[in-house]
Amino acid sequence: MPQDITFDLPFPLALSPDLPGARQRNLAWVRRFGLVGAGRSLQWYTSWDMPRLAAHGMPYARGAALDLCTDAMAFFFVFDDQFDGPLGRDPARVAAVCQDLIDIIHRAPAGPGADACSRAFSDIWTRCRHGAHPGWVARSAHEWEYYFATQAHESIGRTRGTPGDLETYLQVRRGIAGTAVPLSLGERAAGLGVPAAAFHSPQLRLMRDIAVDVSMMCNDVYSLEKEEARGDVDNLVLVIEHADGATREEALAAAREEVAHRTRRFAELAAEVPGVCAQLGLTARETADVRAYADGMASWMSGYHAWQTRTRRYTAALDVLPGTGPGYFDEILPPRSRVSTGHPACAAERFADS
Repeated sequence: MPQDITFDLPFPLALSPDLPGARQRNLAWVRRFGLVGAGRSLQWYTSWDMPRLAAHGMPYARGAALDLCTDAMAFFFVFDDQFDGPLGRDPARVAAVCQDLIDIIHRAPAGPGADACSRAFSDIWTRCRHGAHPGWVARSAHEWEYYFATQAHESIGRTRGTPGDLETYLQVRRGIAGTAVPLSLGERAAGLGVPAAAFHSPQLRLMRDIAVDVSMMCNDVYSLEKEEARGDVDNLVLVIEHADGATREEALAAAREEVAHRTRRFAELAAEVPGVCAQLGLTARETADVRAYADGMASWMSGYHAWQTRTRRYTAALDVLPGTGPGYFDEILPPRSRVSTGHPACAAERFADS
């Protein structure tokens, strides 16, 4: 089984000491905004342990900074599951739903009468922007837009029924994984000020791509059975099988090598960072921030891996929810009559208690 596969990520693993507090505060947040209902829905969500993901991925975060990271992770996964039902096979309606959220980024916060996802995301985006540097806000806005916009292209893949090529997979998967957002949230949580010339250096840009790819590629292995059962095709293992005519074992081995290659390259690039900082004439503080940013990307990779190997979201997914039905207990997106563009679509089913 894919859950038995291990990845040798040569990065240190740490944990924020504020994890217990983050658990309490996050549970109150998801319930306040209606992202998670009561009963089995709450039990299932709690078993994911989203605060542990944030506490491992951003071990330096505390208090409000850790809460923002944790709440964003909760939003990602709860929102993602809404597309595991019939909605996820209607690209036009997915695009319309996500456009409403993109509009929150560029226009105004959601009003009190908005659906749970809109209100929760509006709260996250407001907290993201508060006191942040305009350059960071601009980058984050693009990352969130990319995340929402690519949901429709994942839906197109589902309706197509076969995986695309590796290049297409990377463009869609880097978006729907949303991993660029936690990297930026980690940067913010650490209070870093990375100069633009350093942030956009070839080294840091490549390292950022690697941090995104390693996280999502490992995740593709651990979520393979869950995704395959529901007809998802934007998964590295399935892409390799389809493109190369590989067996499942061969595809899993190839996926592990993709990750290993990227982690080796990350270490090579990290070794070049001090020299780049010197060439750019950065101050001691700026250099320290750049190096801390690189370390933060490494922490994210190791932390995400540590979380996903133990969360019941992957280890018990098919035991809790049927693979052929929606991947959630609560439908929290607006009904089609409230989608702004009015595109027709099938309403997402709600998994009824038995």
